[in-house]
Amino acid sequence: MKGSVSEIGQPTTEQRDPGLVRVSVPVTCERGGLTVVMSVDDTGMLHGLRFAPLSTTSWTPPPYAARSGFTEQEVTVGTGPLAVPGTLTLPRRRGPRPGVVLLSGGGPFDRDETSGANKPLKDLSWGLASRGVAVLRFDKVTHTHPDVASAPDFTMSDEYVPHAVAAVHLLHRHPAVDAERVFLLGHSMGGKAAPRVAAAEPSVAGLIILAGDAEPMHHAAVRVARYLSTVNPGPAIEAAVTIAAEQAARVDSPELSATTPAEDLPYGFPGQYWLDMRGYDPVSAAADTDKPMLILQGRRDYQVTVDDDLARWRRGLAHRSDVTIRIYDADNHLFFPGEGPSTPTDYDAPQHVDHAVVTDIAQWLAPNRGKLTRFLPTARRRRS
Repeated sequence: MKGSVSEIGQPTTEQRDPGLVRVSVPVTCERGGLTVVMSVDDTGMLHGLRFAPLSTTSWTPPPYAARSGFTEQEVTVGTGPLAVPGTLTLPRRRGPRPGVVLLSGGGPFDRDETSGANKPLKDLSWGLASRGVAVLRFDKVTHTHPDVASAPDFTMSDEYVPHAVAAVHLLHRHPAVDAERVFLLGHSMGGKAAPRVAAAEPSVAGLIILAGDAEPMHHAAVRVARYLSTVNPGPAIEAAVTIAAEQAARVDSPELSATTPAEDLPYGFPGQYWLDMRGYDPVSAAADTDKPMLILQGRRDYQVTVDDDLARWRRGLAHRSDVTIRIYDADNHLFFPGEGPSTPTDYDAPQHVDHAVVTDIAQWLAPNRGKLTRFLPTARRRRS
């Protein structure tokens, strides 16, 4: 036995015989992992279920990381029973350097935001440290202490704010880090949460938001399901669209309450979580801060999109001269470069965060960061 489940990964589908689709779901457990493989016909009936070993393809360093240029050490973020482990990546070069706290996306991610063989936050940590930036990343509380997510009063603030603030303080205290230049970098839902963290910790020097979702999350769930239904149509995905729409309607309903059953709501989050999310606008929260911002978006991203999410950031922050926005034409949600419409299978093959993204973040963090053009419309893929 591999122990209790700690993470359920992104499902992938493959058309097998006519009218039969194979669905593979990676599952991470306490003592290893496995892949749940099932076959579903056009009526949604299950025709087979088996368990296969989880892919053991190992992560390899990105070509833009200079391993000799930095060190890593294990740290503890937070105190008490909900403390979590983390990794501090420190450049070897002398002098106080900027620091960045990484916030991973929605779900019980580890500090690397591991997705199969890929570790996008580790890519960013090693890439930025190779360019003189101290980086702190940590396991989410829902990864280390998964039971917290089932608490009826659990909210996005509980998921992100306490540990993010503790991480900022940890970097402030480190003698190798410039305490005046400690930034937040949030990916996906971590980008959505970043303005809330900055409101809780005014010492944050600025925000870096990678594919931060601005559209209400329950509406985005419906949009993503509809998109996937065009990529791989069939009764199973159509049923998923219907369920997503029904759950989103419950979130929008004036009857939503803290006692609404979690199983009737998106992602199984409790009613209080959605009441909090329904009242939170990340763009307005960002506009209320006095922090400079760098907002990056992949044009091939179907989870957080240029038209639905980035457009909201643009409108809400158009009056701010200290906001830089960049779009990477070839990149998907994890900022992996590719071609053609993005699908869940994009995340399967071992790959790395776009070199251009790492370079632009490091450049923006430099003391003379005025080199990046504000609202520069596109950035083409740069090769390592």
